[in-house]
Amino acid sequence: MKIGLTYDLRSEYLAAGYSEEETAEFDRDETITAIEDALRRSGHQTSRIGHAKNLMKQLISGQRWDLVFNIAEGLTGIGREAQVPAILDVYNIPYTFSDPLVMALTLHKGMTKRVLRDVGIPTPEFAMVAGHEDLSRVTFDPPFFIKPIAEGTGKGITPDAIVRHRRELAAACRNLRVRYRQPVLVERFLPGREFTVGVIGTGVDARILGTMEILLNKEAEQQVYSYTNKEFCEKRVTYRLITAEQDAVVREAEAIVLEAWQELGCRDAGRVDVRCDAHGRPQFMEVNPLAGIHPEHSDLPIICNFIGMPYQQLIECIVHSAAKRISTPPLSKASAGR
Repeated sequence: MKIGLTYDLRSEYLAAGYSEEETAEFDRDETITAIEDALRRSGHQTSRIGHAKNLMKQLISGQRWDLVFNIAEGLTGIGREAQVPAILDVYNIPYTFSDPLVMALTLHKGMTKRVLRDVGIPTPEFAMVAGHEDLSRVTFDPPFFIKPIAEGTGKGITPDAIVRHRRELAAACRNLRVRYRQPVLVERFLPGREFTVGVIGTGVDARILGTMEILLNKEAEQQVYSYTNKEFCEKRVTYRLITAEQDAVVREAEAIVLEAWQELGCRDAGRVDVRCDAHGRPQFMEVNPLAGIHPEHSDLPIICNFIGMPYQQLIECIVHSAAKRISTPPLSKASAGR
C-alpha cells in the first residue's frame, strides 16, 4: 500500500519557539523514522506528510494515499486531535486510529467520564470547573485531584494536583485555568495502585495487549504520574507487567478497559489509564486513543516489549486493523446530498 504519515514533529515546533511543555505531546524524529522503517519492512511505500496544514496543501495539489498512518496531535483547540481525521474523512481516505468524534470526545476528560459513567463504568466522582461559580459542583469530600480538562502527557500534573483541603481548591483551580486557558477537572483523589492498559483492535476484535503497573521510585514526585515523572521516567519510574491470571485486580481493570474502549468506539490501538480507590477497586481515569508509539520510551511499545511483541508487529497490527476500513464504499451522490 501507499501509506502517508501525518504527525506533529516536536523538533520543528521547538525550532519555531514553542516551549518544551507546549510540545510535550508531539513526536520525536526517531519515532517517525521507526514507524516508516517498520512500514517499509512490511512492503509498503511511504511518504511523509507532517502536520494538518501540510496535509491540506498536499491534498489540494492532488496527492492521495491508500491509507494514512496518523499520529498528529494538533496544536490548537480542544478538538485538535480530530483535525487530521476530519480532513481525511472529507476526502474519503482511510487512516489509522480513531475517528473525529472519538478524538474530540476523549481529549475532553470530563465529557469522556460523563459518557462512561452513563453506561456504568466505574470512575471517581468528578466535577468540571470553568469558573469560580462552578466550585459549588464539587459536592464530594477532599482530597481532590485536579488537572486541565484537555491535556495529555501529564501536562499540568504536579504534586500540587492533590488538593487536600476544600479551602485550597479555588486557588488551585484558578492557577490551572490561568496557565492552560481551559476548564479544570476535579476528581476524588484515588490513593491506590495505578495501571496503564494496552489495547489492540476495533470493536468486537479489540483485545487487551497487556497491563503495566506504574511504580514511582524514591527519586520521583510521589503519588502522581506527573509530567516530570513521565519526562524522566527512566530514572523515576519502574514499570511492571502484571497479568490477569496473577492478580484479580488486574483482571477487573482489564474488563473495565475493554468495555470502555468498545463503548467509546476507539479503534486500532491505544491505552487506558486505571487507578484504584482506597478499597482497592479499579476506576477508569482516562483513555488515550492516540497513544505515543516511540519504540523505547512510549508506554504502549513498552507493554509490547514486555509481552514479546516486536515493534514491527505492533505497527503491522495497527495497519491491519485500519486496513479493514479501506474497502468501505464512499457515499453515493444521492445520499451525500441528503
